[in-house]
Amino acid sequence: MSTHRNRLCQLTGSFLLIAGSTTASAGLLGGLLGTSNEESSSQTTLAEEHSEKGRFSEPFAEPTIIVDGGAVETDEKCITRADGMDECKPAAGTMALLKDGRLLYLNALEGTENVELSIVAEFGEVSVNDQTRVLSLDENDTPSWIKPSPLDAGANPDGNDSETLLNGTELDGLIDTADNTSKNDGALFCSDVIGLANGDVMAVGGTDYYSEPGIDGLPLGVAELEGIKNSRIFDEATNTWRQSGDMTYGRWYPSLVTLGNGDVFVASGVTKLLKPVYPDEPLNSGRNVVQTETYNPCAGSWAENPSTADRSLPLYPRMHLLPNGHVLYNAGGQAFNPFGQGYDQALWNIVASYNPATQRWNDIGYAGLPLRLDEVGLGQLSSTLNITNLSLDQVGSLLGDVLEAPSDLLESGAELGISEEDLRMAIAGGMRGSTSSTMLPLKPNANGEYTHVELLTAGGVPSYALLTNPGGYLPTDQSRIDRITTNGDEIGYESRLTGPLNQPRWYGTNVLMPDGSVMVFSGGNRDGVVAPGLEGPIRTAERFDPETGTWTEMATGHRARTYHNTAVLMEDGRVMVAGHSPINTAYLTFVDLRDFGLAPYDGRDPSFEIYTPPYAMRDDRPKIQSAPRNLTVGDRFNIKVDQADQIDKALLIRRTVMTHVIDGDQRAIEMIMESGNGNKLTLKMPDNHNVVPAGEYMLFVSKQTTGGRVPSESAPITVVNENLECMAPAQVAGDTTTADGFIESTLEIL
Repeated sequence: MSTHRNRLCQLTGSFLLIAGSTTASAGLLGGLLGTSNEESSSQTTLAEEHSEKGRFSEPFAEPTIIVDGGAVETDEKCITRADGMDECKPAAGTMALLKDGRLLYLNALEGTENVELSIVAEFGEVSVNDQTRVLSLDENDTPSWIKPSPLDAGANPDGNDSETLLNGTELDGLIDTADNTSKNDGALFCSDVIGLANGDVMAVGGTDYYSEPGIDGLPLGVAELEGIKNSRIFDEATNTWRQSGDMTYGRWYPSLVTLGNGDVFVASGVTKLLKPVYPDEPLNSGRNVVQTETYNPCAGSWAENPSTADRSLPLYPRMHLLPNGHVLYNAGGQAFNPFGQGYDQALWNIVASYNPATQRWNDIGYAGLPLRLDEVGLGQLSSTLNITNLSLDQVGSLLGDVLEAPSDLLESGAELGISEEDLRMAIAGGMRGSTSSTMLPLKPNANGEYTHVELLTAGGVPSYALLTNPGGYLPTDQSRIDRITTNGDEIGYESRLTGPLNQPRWYGTNVLMPDGSVMVFSGGNRDGVVAPGLEGPIRTAERFDPETGTWTEMATGHRARTYHNTAVLMEDGRVMVAGHSPINTAYLTFVDLRDFGLAPYDGRDPSFEIYTPPYAMRDDRPKIQSAPRNLTVGDRFNIKVDQADQIDKALLIRRTVMTHVIDGDQRAIEMIMESGNGNKLTLKMPDNHNVVPAGEYMLFVSKQTTGGRVPSESAPITVVNENLECMAPAQVAGDTTTADGFIESTLEIL
């Protein structure tokens, strides 16, 4: 144990006495906090997992830590260096599936293990830039790791040009420490990552840590987290990071979306998180960055959009590219604390779309309304309202078939004595904090056009509608689907409630599976940002069936993973689950209360687990035997498969590049199947890049069986935008394209 850990034990002694270690004390605290059934139940062994629920592999982690210049092999998370500070293994707080099947991941909150008393007072000094790693699995799932160069992605080696209040001046012994060190001027934490058209991964924004003010001569102060302007690109071919163009605005927690033309759109983030005061820009003080910018990947530069493109959005807003080329804001984001981050945050409840052609935002409506209800939604709303004194006829008169506007719902509810607040809470309308926003598979209509999108929002922290803050403390189990219909620039919007999650879940990570279902992994039963260390972990995964609109509990993972957890679909249809990089307990230091049924708070968890779904345990999965490597919009192409007469769906899924529980570019496209002959299937690509932006994808085919839909392992597909010559992939031998855009593999297809 290091010397600072010894001092910590003395400083936290009184807290531990209050928490207690006896059974009686545990029962008391557990009763006050609400113990987690996950942790109190006995650990489920792999042998006991049922095939219909899938299974988790044993956890595994990087075997070594670099300490004082040498590699030390250890099963521990951290090792103390000669200077008394801890060096720890990085956790996958952000994760991306590369085009060769490896996984790039970024650490989160590096340095928190060296906080002795308070992260607020000390983190400006002890924080360091986050490390990166590349994880590979061989055919036997044996893991190996590569350390990219530079390890921290290389931002601001000469320090960041920080926007401080004191501006380097000393005031009665108080200073700012922005220029004290460059070791924490370019952290990847709270950057957003995105996959570029050529398969590289770009990280945008991030964190500059310092104390503002600090105390002259002491490593203490009041921490500030400033968003940085950097863009950094990871080249998977060389395992190296390089700098690209800088944004105009520093951004912490921004969101990125790839546009149909291959440009990248960025919105929101905050330049100074804790003290957002800008003397030169008073109108921008006290809120997030409203200006948006667009990145040109060929020029490697950002351009600020005109003021018509400005919009107040939450941190890391949930955004998606629509089939008409607009960017949808789906009324979700990160609620950093229950008091909010902006004076104009009431606007965050409004679903809106950004039109890149006109560079304007258009309001669509209040999130969750108008509301369409089927039987599942009716039961969900009735259950939430606890309508015990209304007849079914009364409920029907309240709901109708489609509630065309919020006023219809509110007037009907008022006639039955139900308050506006209760109704808004019941439908989980408004901005949702720390929630999922998952695009369900895009499906063609009878004319082969992709005109509508369905987005699944489940769990997270409700806005409670009438309150001004963007989120409360307790998460919800409610789940809804927002349907967006596009007709040129016109956008229609409606919502419907689905069956609820089996338990309320904060910060669960959703994964769209190749059988069309959605899985949610990890998270907690309380908001771990409002009160870090007091959330119970949720280790049991759940599966959403879009056909029935219901959630089913699946297998239970080995490790508790709450804040900064990740989950990524792999090429074979399994899921890599990782992460857990919590904030220090109660914003002080790490005090582990897992004995009380709470999440482990002894530092970050560098381990990984692989979830194998039931379909991946079967021996009758279809096989894609050959497929073109490069495709573009409008292509008709052949693939060679076994069981061709049973294949009824082909799904093109973009490789996941995720930050903070979602990937803004996440999408799956149900392909048009034109014909089949022997073991050959002919498929057709969508005809525009707003449906299928250029980049790296995985092609799955599947069949329906009595035991459910069974997908194949994937074939790699690069979608090429022919107008992006700078991002063109290398030509793959064996693929030929005829004049009419038909691609045939030169492998023998019978």
